[in-house]
Amino acid sequence: MPRPRKQLVSVADTPYYHVTSRCVRRAFLCGEDKLTGRSYEHRRDWIETRIRILSTLFAIDLCAYAIMSNHYHLVVKLLPNDATQWTDDEVLERWCSLHKGTILVQRYRAGLDLGDAETATVRDTIAVYRKRLADLSWFMKCLNEPVARRANGEDGCTGHFWEARFSSQALRTDTALLTCMVYVDLNPIRAGMSKTPELSDYTSIRERLSPSENLDATIKETLGCSELKPSNQVIRPLLPFANAGHSSVSAVLPMPFRDYLKLIDTSGRTMRRDKRAAIDPTVTPILERLQLSEDQWISATTNFEQMYRRRQRIV
Repeated sequence: MPRPRKQLVSVADTPYYHVTSRCVRRAFLCGEDKLTGRSYEHRRDWIETRIRILSTLFAIDLCAYAIMSNHYHLVVKLLPNDATQWTDDEVLERWCSLHKGTILVQRYRAGLDLGDAETATVRDTIAVYRKRLADLSWFMKCLNEPVARRANGEDGCTGHFWEARFSSQALRTDTALLTCMVYVDLNPIRAGMSKTPELSDYTSIRERLSPSENLDATIKETLGCSELKPSNQVIRPLLPFANAGHSSVSAVLPMPFRDYLKLIDTSGRTMRRDKRAAIDPTVTPILERLQLSEDQWISATTNFEQMYRRRQRIV
């Protein structure tokens, strides 16, 4: 018997979760329909752009992701304590980047005079928004619903686009977390969509190795024609690894990035009977393919966040 979502997601037990959503009725999230020849590749941009914006607005860190033909994977870290530190105005700015807010909230943000009772109502509403902005279910709702509406509109149909709300799996140990991240980053390899991790488009491993300059333009274009209107926000980078220059152990992933790349390369070369493909065993090791010297590697990992700061602000 299915368990309530609140029993499946408990930050007290673990902040890390593996989340998946899959399409119904042979619907395509992206990829190409071999029966009709129609391409849906552009829908990958929808998902990647939206998860990066939402991870900036919500108190949720993005550890790994992979966008496949009819489903996607996310590995996230919930940060409810971060939301408690936001000011009331910051909470409203974040929430109203996604939704209009109540009439009283709109009047409050416009600087109009409110009575004591109305102000108290706004404070109560802010408390609700603050809780939602740290909630995984609301994160997924804000991700999946707009994609479903947009895809149905493009396909000229109605009804469910996703087969369920989403599936979540708690990652209770560092081993579980890293194993899941490797699984997610290797999904395009296993599906035969890519030959090597660094060439796997729309994955976290590709973004970590070569931050996409096109993401800036895509986000700007998306913000110009959608309901997403965040202001004074910088796209939050993926949760960094242990050697990315952070002093707080809780703010990084529990492994140096160099070791993680070796783990991905080794795991990806192992052929699995239930999967179509693997990394060709004749391909040189990933660190050799990247052609990074020790000095270059140290510079790349310690300046990870600076690479993201080159991105434009969302306006």
